[in-house]
Amino acid sequence: MARVGFAKRIPGLVLCIAVALVATGLGRLVPVIGAPVFGILIGALVASFLRPGARTDAGAGWAGKYVLQASVVVLGSGLSLAQVLNTGWHSLPIMLGTLTVALGGGWLIGRALGLPVDVRTLIAVGTGICGASAIAATQSVIRAKANDVAYAIGTIFTFNVVAVLAFPFIGHALGLSDHAFGLWAGTAINDTSSVVAAAFSFSPAAGDYGIIVKLTRTLMIIPITIAIAVYRRRQAARAAAVSGADASAPVPWSWKSVVPQFLIWFVVVVIVNSLGLIPAAWHPALSTLGTFMITAALTGIGLGTRLRILKQAGIRPLALGALLWVLVALASLGLQLVTGNL
Repeated sequence: MARVGFAKRIPGLVLCIAVALVATGLGRLVPVIGAPVFGILIGALVASFLRPGARTDAGAGWAGKYVLQASVVVLGSGLSLAQVLNTGWHSLPIMLGTLTVALGGGWLIGRALGLPVDVRTLIAVGTGICGASAIAATQSVIRAKANDVAYAIGTIFTFNVVAVLAFPFIGHALGLSDHAFGLWAGTAINDTSSVVAAAFSFSPAAGDYGIIVKLTRTLMIIPITIAIAVYRRRQAARAAAVSGADASAPVPWSWKSVVPQFLIWFVVVVIVNSLGLIPAAWHPALSTLGTFMITAALTGIGLGTRLRILKQAGIRPLALGALLWVLVALASLGLQLVTGNL
């Protein structure tokens, strides 16, 4: 695939920034919704009705991925290493519980729905870990068909949008604290972008907490992908033993495919701030910048919304995604209640 030059990204980036400015103003007027949610909504409306077309796709797609990752790194400048480690450790039981529900439910419910193994595996890891990133990492191991990947991504995307719109309202209706909502969003929403949007729409404190929980959860890509690679390798060996074929070729796997680079930079920035190298006077401005970058990134994701992607998912994958989404959300709240976090 040919690389897109920066000049071709400019129209889309300019549109993302313009919409983000409008969304920021609306977010201040209606803080219960928040700028990131307005960003993704306006972006989706622009994509659906004004149809800016291919001219803005490159910049919008770049913003939705790289500006979002950069925003997480910038927001790390307001966190300490002790805070990150403490939050990650305390969220671990709930995170592992929801992951178990997602993977177990994906296998059992997906099988009951008659979905192919690869489809239910991709939807389960996307729901349980980190959306499209986990799907891409798992795809590098199982080599699923392009249609299976499209079904999984379409399903995950659908419930990402629903989560961004629904979670803040549900959280306020339940009277959740910033800590409880950040933990809920970080363990129950699929994609990093949606966690960031929903949590910061609830409150800045929930946003900070949700990011740490989500990035800790993202690390689960590593052991899960290794486990899938080993399992598939053993399956191939058994099949080869039966057929007499050669099973010496390893299942493809690489660190670059499962460890997001922005996660490393996030940790670096947190360490730099913990050492006192980022002046405290800079923190409010950096926080504002990070939130604006999130809004611009979510605008890019909204601009990339296509109804055909949602239709492409089909009924059964969507049914699996819906059931897993509800089960994981309920499991997160239930585990918080049991562990005294709620």
